[in-house]
Amino acid sequence: MSSGPFYRSYSFNALWALVFKFPLFAYFVGFIEDFVISIIKTGPIPKHIAMIMDGNRTYAKKHRLPLKEGHFAGANALVKVLEVCYKVGIEQVTIYAFSLENFNRSKEEVDTLFALLRDKLKVMSEHEDSYARYNKVRIRIIGNRSFIPEDILKDLENVEETTKDFGSKKTLNVCFPYTARDEITYAVKSIASKRVSGELNNRNKITTKTIEKNFYFGDDVPPLDILIRTSGHTRLSDFLLWQCTTECTIEFPDVLWPDFGFISIMSILFKWSYYRTIQIEEEAIRGKEPRVQEVIPPVLLKELPNPPPATSVI
Repeated sequence: MSSGPFYRSYSFNALWALVFKFPLFAYFVGFIEDFVISIIKTGPIPKHIAMIMDGNRTYAKKHRLPLKEGHFAGANALVKVLEVCYKVGIEQVTIYAFSLENFNRSKEEVDTLFALLRDKLKVMSEHEDSYARYNKVRIRIIGNRSFIPEDILKDLENVEETTKDFGSKKTLNVCFPYTARDEITYAVKSIASKRVSGELNNRNKITTKTIEKNFYFGDDVPPLDILIRTSGHTRLSDFLLWQCTTECTIEFPDVLWPDFGFISIMSILFKWSYYRTIQIEEEAIRGKEPRVQEVIPPVLLKELPNPPPATSVI
């Protein structure tokens, strides 16, 4: 029998999974997790976090699994992370499920990702005891729907319809398929169309808020507090480029997404809560109210001062 690194890793993981099956041990772990969550809830809690779930393919290669098994493992990890987020009190979670750039991958992998997303969301929302129903989580599809096959789009829209009236602030925004540049382009086209139709009759009233209202997200999403990209890659891959520019903490944990669990997400939340507490205290010392995003009025060209007279430095 092989005694190489893969065998040792597999044996350890199998043993660890076996230990977790013992009811007493599972109860103890659950008790500790609930205790940790109760601690973090005493401090500031982010309202909106987003995640780039990177590392599924690397995970599959690392464990010598078929590629689709890596994506299945990633989907299971997502459910566990969502459970922690909503227990903590985070209102909105946004995930990067599929980028427009992913269409450059093989047709087999693209089809697998589409089917996996559809099936996972249906399981999460359709049954009476499903995750979304039990936790009253609204599911929204964010992105360019013209790229989604009709049969899959119909199922996804049914998921949205099923979960839209759960009466809870808990929301899962599924970016699929999505890129930030496509979203900004969509907003600009929408504004231009409204300008032509007369719905926007004063171009000087077009502000950043106007652009945000015409995003795929709409204007009912709180500002982004934390953006997480797993696997250690320090790039945003065209995800929420507009939203992450205003007081957003960006984290790049060196953990593959299927391995991203309770400890990983809680360490990021504790770090954010700690620094947010310091920020609130500093604002209180300076006699300021806690931060509220200011609306900056548009600057009209006619209001600008006259330019200085031409000069030469020669």
